Amino acid sequence: MTSSSRVKSTTTLLSSGETFKKFGEFQVPRMLYLSKGCGCEVVLFLWFCCYLLLTAGQITEPTEGDLPEELGQLSVLNRIQIDENNITGSIPLSFANLNRTEHIHMNNNSLSGQILPELFQLGSLVHLLLDNNNFTGYLPPEFSEMPSLRILQLDNNDFGGNSIPESYGNISKLSKLSLRNCNLQGPIPDFSRIPHLAYLDLSFNQLNESIPTNKLSDNITTIDLSNNKLTGTIPSSFSGLPRLQKLSFANNSLSGYVPSTIWQDRSLNGTERLILDMQNNQLTIISGTTNLPPNVTLLLEGNPVCTNNNTLVQFCGPEIDNGLNGNYSVNCPSQECPSPYEYTVECFCVAPLVVHYRLKSPGFSDFRTYERTFESFLTDGLNVDINQLFIKSFAWEEGPRLRMNLKLFPECINNKSYCFFSTSEVIRIRNLFRDWGILSSDLFGPYELLDFIVGPYRDVISPSPSSWISKGALVGIVLGAIACAITLSAIVSILILRIRLRDYGALSRQRNASRISVKIDGVRSFDYNEMALASNNFSESAQIGEGGYGKVYKGHLPDGTVVAIKRAQEGSLQGEREFLTEIELLSRLHHRNLLSLIGYCDQGGEQMLVYEYMPNGALRNHLSANSKEPLSFSMRLKIALGSAKGLLYLHTEANPPIFHRDVKASNILLDSRYTAKVADFGLSRLAPVPDIEGNVPGHVSTVVKGTPGYLDPEYFLTYKLTDKSDVYSLGVVFLELVTGRPPIFHGENIIRHVYVAYQSGGISLVVDKRIESYPSEYAEKFLTLALKCCKDEPDERPKMSEVARELEYICSMLPEYDTKGAEYDTSNYSGTVCSSQPSSSTIKTPFISEDVSGSDLVSGGMPTIRPR
Repeated sequence: MTSSSRVKSTTTLLSSGETFKKFGEFQVPRMLYLSKGCGCEVVLFLWFCCYLLLTAGQITEPTEGDLPEELGQLSVLNRIQIDENNITGSIPLSFANLNRTEHIHMNNNSLSGQILPELFQLGSLVHLLLDNNNFTGYLPPEFSEMPSLRILQLDNNDFGGNSIPESYGNISKLSKLSLRNCNLQGPIPDFSRIPHLAYLDLSFNQLNESIPTNKLSDNITTIDLSNNKLTGTIPSSFSGLPRLQKLSFANNSLSGYVPSTIWQDRSLNGTERLILDMQNNQLTIISGTTNLPPNVTLLLEGNPVCTNNNTLVQFCGPEIDNGLNGNYSVNCPSQECPSPYEYTVECFCVAPLVVHYRLKSPGFSDFRTYERTFESFLTDGLNVDINQLFIKSFAWEEGPRLRMNLKLFPECINNKSYCFFSTSEVIRIRNLFRDWGILSSDLFGPYELLDFIVGPYRDVISPSPSSWISKGALVGIVLGAIACAITLSAIVSILILRIRLRDYGALSRQRNASRISVKIDGVRSFDYNEMALASNNFSESAQIGEGGYGKVYKGHLPDGTVVAIKRAQEGSLQGEREFLTEIELLSRLHHRNLLSLIGYCDQGGEQMLVYEYMPNGALRNHLSANSKEPLSFSMRLKIALGSAKGLLYLHTEANPPIFHRDVKASNILLDSRYTAKVADFGLSRLAPVPDIEGNVPGHVSTVVKGTPGYLDPEYFLTYKLTDKSDVYSLGVVFLELVTGRPPIFHGENIIRHVYVAYQSGGISLVVDKRIESYPSEYAEKFLTLALKCCKDEPDERPKMSEVARELEYICSMLPEYDTKGAEYDTSNYSGTVCSSQPSSSTIKTPFISEDVSGSDLVSGGMPTIRPR
């Protein structure tokens, strides 16, 4: 790499040596320059730019050591790039906080341990590259819930013979999935539901059973299932894939015939090629014609068909050509251009820029098909004419990655004999390459600049890194402002595009709004136009929430009823039968502590649920430091009791019974009187039903779903969902009610936090400081119950009926007091309390009363909970 290419932008964090562990010491850094040998640890510390990149190729020595836990506290990170270093250890749990991060490139390191399931919380993540590390354990099923994930690359890790989660077939925006050489077993999931899938590599594993028969996306270019233990026949569904470049089933145990429709139904132009690698199977015949077009390569070596049919000898030898080197010839005067100029085809002498460039995760196998597309993509990003770019050579590297040597020529105008770039143009082009100013695409994936050779311009552009650094913060601030301006421009462009797409989508839905939806007794069926009218055409001003399912809007029906409209986003849509079955089930659930379903919409490609509107929102909002008025202690007990009763109804009264699976403070809503309403329950959590002899299994096996901090550890490890899983999650909510803290706060689990205080007798240290007054003995009883719910062993947790009964007991013993008075008045006690109002700031005197013995559930010894 030339010295000029090492000039770092304000979008870069570089590290080596001792400074690597210091990343998390800064609260909101946008850029740091940390390099061994610069003479100082922190040269630039800017607050302007919106990227943070840890880039191996731009530091003088490889970065080593573990990833610091504090790195996850930098919640504004957009990009983490520390590939090709010697990073060891596991991914810190704090990475689950990086909810603005779009790119995590930590491939080619020595990271180990279990890949964090909590990474599924990163709703903005687009690229996750963790290939070529030492990860073990299993593939987190939760990754299927990542709404923006487009590239998932985990090659060359050891997942210990575990299977590929079936849920990976639901990653709706995925364009590339690469699990090459991961020691995976079991069947291949059905990936036919992923509309944009372009690249699928599951090679060099232990996958068995047969190949799924459903047809993959029309965008697919590469399917590599080689070197597995697949059996059965080759499905005909691989026919008619318009962009297919490579289909490899080599080194399996497939039998039967090779469908000739795979190449007969594929229309190829002059630059396109199709490679079909079927070597070393048990294939015995080719169905249909064997007259292949010249740009189709069929490899059959090692199959019985090669010994049974002499006419197929042409297909029975290995031959794959992965790339070509480009070159151009000219017929110009014998006198050569003076160095460093060179002739163009038009015989102009020009001074080119040479760029060494690598595609880190391309979505194709044959670059020649997309060479012209790439030229257009790159020159559009650089804002130069397509004729100014020449791809001198390209070659595939291990990964697979694609390395290219490019030349950029200046425009020759006014018939000049010698042409060159202006200094500002060289700097502009270099900065676009260096600062990731060329937007990535699903097809070409992320890229990296390997070298930028300025040639004749070396003396007129920016000085070397050392002299650039010496200019200190002044130059840094200027570059930071430039980066910020670029980022703001990109944001504005994206917003405009989103508005246009939204308007187009609304128009399309209105055109389809005439479809009649099915009627279900007990709930109202709405059409799309009614929902659009109620929500002001789903305007942003009407939006009151957003989750993994989709967005939630506040709506007003013509009769004046205020409702909450939950609108499914792309990727969350169910099959029509499944959706209507869930509606029919929900329509039968009626309890004062469950959120009531009013109606639904299943029309014009839309699925919406219409619920009663909760004016006081989610419980989590009332426990945050930003809540306007704190909840009183009795109010918190009332919410706890209502939540327990709602879940008890689901467990015991619903037909069939339902396990919630995602109990958390944001799924407990509050009406105008602060009555708790449990929300977000449905078909996917049905409890086991009795067998023919009337025996009820103790659990149901299911893909782990839930929210980190609330997940039952037994369910997380065994996939066995029981009623005690909901008890555990509700216990965490109880701890939130007492402390006001979220389940994970500054990397510490709330259970450990409360347990340590409980052991030391310092309960007052963990009680929410916004509760100005509370009866300490009842707070202790509430905490004891919560900790019992959160025991690691399910058998040691109480049943939901016992939880509800204990809360009723605590409420019955809690004296009533006048919230407008100056103190708790025990003389006015009149029975069960758990007030419906927030606490008053005028209460001054803490409650003092005689000892209350308590019920059997909480009057025992201190609970034993292993801290986490």
